[in-house]
Amino acid sequence: MKEGYESSDNAALIRRWFEEVWNKGRAEVVDELFDEEGVAHGLADETGAPLRGPAGFKPFHQRFREAFPEIEVVVEDTVSEGDKVAARCTVRGRHRGDSLGIKATDSPVAFDGICIVRLRQGKIVEAWNNFDFMSMFRQLGALRLSGKDEG
Repeated sequence: MKEGYESSDNAALIRRWFEEVWNKGRAEVVDELFDEEGVAHGLADETGAPLRGPAGFKPFHQRFREAFPEIEVVVEDTVSEGDKVAARCTVRGRHRGDSLGIKATDSPVAFDGICIVRLRQGKIVEAWNNFDFMSMFRQLGALRLSGKDEG
């Protein structure tokens, strides 16, 4: 571990991840906080494989930020134990870009998610992401759960 680093810093690191990487769009922070060997389960590249390392994560980040340039991720709660942190988040944005394969709708979206992150020496080494992308796609009109949209 980094000298002076404590496991109690893990929740602060995750809050920083969402604030810097997502809310401020600072892709360079990915290199600082996501381990070269890190794996993000529940988020996938074009082949459907989990995102690996900063080089694998950054294209996903770029596409999502292009689709939702004013994205806001609010970390509602964190629970930290040992080398893991669970974070419950609310995601809000307005769909302004075509980069997710859906023509920009200018529709607002709001959905929830939970991630469990394992950290080592101040970096994310593994993350299990469960965000309600189904709700996001429904709000964008790209997914219908029945014959009629259930707003």
